[in-house]
Amino acid sequence: MKTSTHIVDGASVPATDRTGGAARSGRALDFLSLTKPRLNLLVLVTTLAGLYLASPDGVALALAAHTLVGTALVAGGAAALNQVWERETDRLMERTRGRAVPRGRVRVAEGTWFGLLLSSAGLVELAVWTTPAAAAVAAATLLSYVLVYTPLKTRTSLATLVGAVPGALPPVIGWAAATGDITLPAIVLFGIVFFWQMPHFLAIAWMYKADYAAAGIPLLPVEEPDGQRTGRQALLYTAVLWPVSLLPAGVGLAGTTYSAVATSLGIVFIWLSIVFARHRSHENARQLFLFSITYLPLLLGALVADRLWI
Repeated sequence: MKTSTHIVDGASVPATDRTGGAARSGRALDFLSLTKPRLNLLVLVTTLAGLYLASPDGVALALAAHTLVGTALVAGGAAALNQVWERETDRLMERTRGRAVPRGRVRVAEGTWFGLLLSSAGLVELAVWTTPAAAAVAAATLLSYVLVYTPLKTRTSLATLVGAVPGALPPVIGWAAATGDITLPAIVLFGIVFFWQMPHFLAIAWMYKADYAAAGIPLLPVEEPDGQRTGRQALLYTAVLWPVSLLPAGVGLAGTTYSAVATSLGIVFIWLSIVFARHRSHENARQLFLFSITYLPLLLGALVADRLWI
């Protein structure tokens, strides 16, 4: 029996001419990778938090399932369209050149139709099975991420600030799915995730500044290689995040237990930002990044847990 190979993320996988089983598996994995499943897991966590916080007495399983499936489809479709758009710059960066589109394992037309299909299916899922408001917020997330943030990345360092908007909308999707409306608590959740993203993104930008420079993406560490503004902005946004993270207590979402947890996490976050701002090393940026991906689940978990006792 003749065999051939299929390249998946740089590794050769055997594929049989007779059944094509391995080749089909590799193709499926390539399309799955377009959805950025690990990255979008946090999107689903924040969506679920917004859904539950809007319904402290309990959420129907069907509503939770439709909300998460719809959001996952929209997020996955947005990620696929983003990778199609960024295929040229992805080829220039070490950490992204192995992606399916720049490597040619998924053609541009295939990736585009795949992203459009997923996004459309997700919007329909939300509109029909949750609320029109949730679908509208998801649509705003999709359009701002793909049509505003993505093209701006190669033009200005302010794209990071713009990109934080669609990144902060998932908890609002959850809230809108539960209530059919967008009220002050939903805006507070948006603010928390928005300000959290900035030190998170700046740490990533500093760690991979050589990659971004090679691709011509003018993030702040590329425009100012000494990193003084990068460090100051990371500290500024982290400092603003602390009082914003305490707002749930003021809008009836949480009590003193959550506020204590938010204060403790905020102090650690600010301290790591100070360390990074003073000594802008790769290791300090990495520590700030690692804490940032721990901070948000812990904060939202404390908020949901505290909601049980309000």
